[in-house]
Amino acid sequence: MADLKKFFKKPNRREETANTASVPEGLWIKCPKCGETVYKEDVVANAYVCPKCHGFFRMKAKTRIRQIADADSFQEWFCGMETANPLNYPDYPQKVAQLQEKTHLDEAVCIGEATICGEPVVLGVCDARFLMASMGYVVGEKITRAFEEATKRRLPVILYCCSGGARMQEGMVSLMQMAKTASAIKKHSKEGLLYIPVLTDPTTGGVTASFAMLGDIILAEPGALIGFAGPRVIEQTIGQKLPEGFQRAEFLVEHGIIDGIVAREDQKEMLAFLVKLHTKRAGYAAFTDENSLSAFNFYKKKKKKKAAEPMSAWERVKVARDSHRPSSLDYIYAIFDNFTEFHGDRAFRDDGAIVGGVALLDGQPVTVIGIQKGKNTKENLKCNFGMPSPEGYRKALRLMKQAEKFGRPIINFVDTPGAFCGIEAEERGQGEAIARNLMEMSDLTVPVLSIVIGEGGSGGALALAVGNEVWMMENATYSILSPEGFASILWKDSKKAKQAAEVMKITAADLKELKIIERVIPEEQPASEENLEELAEYMKISMKQFFRRQEGKTPEEIAAERYERFRGM
Repeated sequence: MADLKKFFKKPNRREETANTASVPEGLWIKCPKCGETVYKEDVVANAYVCPKCHGFFRMKAKTRIRQIADADSFQEWFCGMETANPLNYPDYPQKVAQLQEKTHLDEAVCIGEATICGEPVVLGVCDARFLMASMGYVVGEKITRAFEEATKRRLPVILYCCSGGARMQEGMVSLMQMAKTASAIKKHSKEGLLYIPVLTDPTTGGVTASFAMLGDIILAEPGALIGFAGPRVIEQTIGQKLPEGFQRAEFLVEHGIIDGIVAREDQKEMLAFLVKLHTKRAGYAAFTDENSLSAFNFYKKKKKKKAAEPMSAWERVKVARDSHRPSSLDYIYAIFDNFTEFHGDRAFRDDGAIVGGVALLDGQPVTVIGIQKGKNTKENLKCNFGMPSPEGYRKALRLMKQAEKFGRPIINFVDTPGAFCGIEAEERGQGEAIARNLMEMSDLTVPVLSIVIGEGGSGGALALAVGNEVWMMENATYSILSPEGFASILWKDSKKAKQAAEVMKITAADLKELKIIERVIPEEQPASEENLEELAEYMKISMKQFFRRQEGKTPEEIAAERYERFRGM
């Protein structure tokens, strides 16, 4: 498996204005982005991407299927359905017949069963050549039947979406396909099955407001135009010129609407990986074997060295805040394989203060989420100094509920001075977002492990720490508020923060004694880049032991144990 970090590209402004066009017949073709004439064979060999400027050409449905599905594995379903003409719209049947003859398609979507790198899926592809892939009765019926059949066969669904929206020539019949497809997707989802839409250029209108935006994981191609109302309609309605890059795939990642962007040449491998990850349920007994237990014992022996001088609570506060201390992402990449980050709360923004996605722990799927701090000013501006906004907590909850659906255990890394306290955070419901996490996490039916690796600041930390077990690193802190705030409120003097730290009982040792946490992760030396590998190995082995303790428990028992843990506080 290739390095999956490259698959989700960071926003690239140069790609946001990419336009697409159908590939014409002939030896030479003109790129729709740069206008250069390029050799057609080079374009085909490059997944229909311009070899000069990387602009995208639109792809025929059957060409896309050949690119994504294993050779000779695609078997088309629901062929020959007749298109209705409920409005008796003039020449509509004749137009459909002409397009059927020209495109060799019976309608704007081609759908059936296939395998991708050996993984069985239901695969559908919309084709813009057929009335701009607009959704009429036949398109809606094909997609609905596909989800119904996938539910019966317990198969994941992958749809390549492309559309100008609802089909005007079919009026309200077309509009009803939005509700019909959404209902079928809900039934499929309730069975714990995976759905991945891949949004291509353009995906707009009623398709965006139905099956295109209802995936467990929503991917897009670079530069794809994605939106409900088209840009021309918006400009005419509001009388304003839209900003550059508006409604492009990169814009949607930044605004938290989709999970990520995948280049064409990486899509087959990425989709196969995600399908495999979501069809393999975690078996907790597999997380621990004799070798790992021996390694754990060896590690404990290795740590029997002369203990360092004990630190005061205030000294540990300063160590926990040290900018050189490893971040959540440092531990994620050191402990897990194939971490694949997902983005956004599906509503407003992708908060850089919270990172999350799926990964493998010795081959077993897990969901990993962390509050992220930066190591320099640029990084800290991106992640708001580790202070999450409401959309960050909502992203975390979305990923945790996704983990619950697919039976994946959850590992959270906590490192925050506290939730962001700003005007915009209050406007978007900071308190509600934290409260919602506390309530929903209490009832998750998969194991949740939360680890405080640095600062654990107040409710902003607790919003990711409603776990079956909560661990702390030896030099981490976990507190109702900062020592400075405590001293300021109770003693009217923030300069007494040092004394406050001793009174507040915020160190790992104090909280272990108070039974607020279950484990202290030892730091012979304060965590740093130099001892990251050792700390990560210790955590990994300990995690596997934690998951083995969950073996044999029902989902209801896992949730009940978490409830009782906090009920006894």
